[in-house]
Amino acid sequence: MDEQDLVFDWNSASGTGEYRPLPRVQLDDETLRDGLQSPSVQDPSIEAKIRILHLMDSLGIDTADLGLPGAGPRAVRDVRELACEIAGAGLRIRANCAARTVRADIEPIVRITQETGVPIEVCTFIGSSPIRQYAEDWTLDRMLRATEDAIGFAVAEGLDVMYVTEDTTRARPETLKRLYGLAIDCGAKRLCIADTVGHATPRGVREIVHFVQRDVIEPTGSAVTIDWHGHRDRGLGLANTLAAIEEGVHRVHGTALGIGERVGNTEMDLLLVNLVLLGAHNGDLTRLAEYCEAVSSATGVPIPANYPVLGTDAFRTGTGVHAAAIIKARMKGNDWLADRVYSSVPASLVGRRQVIEISPVSGMSNVRFWLQEHGYTPDDSLAEHVFELAKHTDHVLTDEEVHTCCREYRERTQAQAQPEPTTTTPTTTTPTTTTTTTTTGPTTTQPAEAKPTTRNHPRRDPQ
Repeated sequence: MDEQDLVFDWNSASGTGEYRPLPRVQLDDETLRDGLQSPSVQDPSIEAKIRILHLMDSLGIDTADLGLPGAGPRAVRDVRELACEIAGAGLRIRANCAARTVRADIEPIVRITQETGVPIEVCTFIGSSPIRQYAEDWTLDRMLRATEDAIGFAVAEGLDVMYVTEDTTRARPETLKRLYGLAIDCGAKRLCIADTVGHATPRGVREIVHFVQRDVIEPTGSAVTIDWHGHRDRGLGLANTLAAIEEGVHRVHGTALGIGERVGNTEMDLLLVNLVLLGAHNGDLTRLAEYCEAVSSATGVPIPANYPVLGTDAFRTGTGVHAAAIIKARMKGNDWLADRVYSSVPASLVGRRQVIEISPVSGMSNVRFWLQEHGYTPDDSLAEHVFELAKHTDHVLTDEEVHTCCREYRERTQAQAQPEPTTTTPTTTTPTTTTTTTTTGPTTTQPAEAKPTTRNHPRRDPQ
């Protein structure tokens, strides 16, 4: 049977897996900037940041936010080092940096660009929602003046500018028109819609993207592009980002493992997986696990066991029904089938494999498969012994627990196969008594009758 006939795909219009072509969306990795604003992370060493930058490049990510130089000397030093690495190592990934909409934040980006020769896009941000304006005591006129001054300065210094309206998804349409319109007039090449507090739903994403396309950019006739920056406060970060892509934004942002402010940003790793499965990204994801593990190690953020695709449980099963289906697929000699019959994401996509284990809800097929995989000769009695152990535990058995069970079973079986030793109690010899009889013939001596020997049999211990 043709592989395409084995899955009816409701994610596509025809069910065949042939998706409506998506534009080649660009990817901007915010791990080293917004990701490091998580209250639970440690700021990685520059060596760790360089390694992460190389892994981003290997995954086909287009741009990376190297940091916010306006935060202080350490940020300036790290951004300079990372920019030098891009140039020195010939990486394809391009650089950008975050900045508040003030000259003081943009000036160090200008200096780093001049010192390294690496063009750095300025991502200058300002709050746009009425709630933020009220909290900050900002007037719209003040925001417009700051926008004009900051973008004008960056453009005059030869830098590309992306203008970011923070909290866009809670901002009034008329405010966005004024801010975005001025940014375009001042020379910004990108506008970024930021769901800063994770407020949007997929429907809201579609509405605001349409608004910016139709009511802001189209009337200007400019070639300005749109970015989407999403957060996970409602757990909709990834769904919202996919909705933004479907509506035609040109670049989307994310972080490794979704780290970032509060509960974090759209997960770059899961976004990559989905884009590959949707035919919208052609990067090699076999180093995706390495990328996530490097970020986890450098920031001190653990990867949960049940984290999609990259968690330790992603491709493990100890369930009888699931394991039986995978085993049957393998018995057909069809690795493609085995990798998908109980997984929407093939493990091979990210350089992993399906793993079958033994648990209280396992079937005998789990046990037999595990034994064969680990080099044991098929043995029904051994399988029954392991199966019985599994049914009396409360967890998935570790490999060591199963090996120990097998070893104890063999030792007992071998002991039972040994012939039973025979033991005899020492025989007590009764001294011989001679009786002399006087006859006319020769004297004869006869031994007295010996006592019978007693033999003790060993007691058989119950098994």
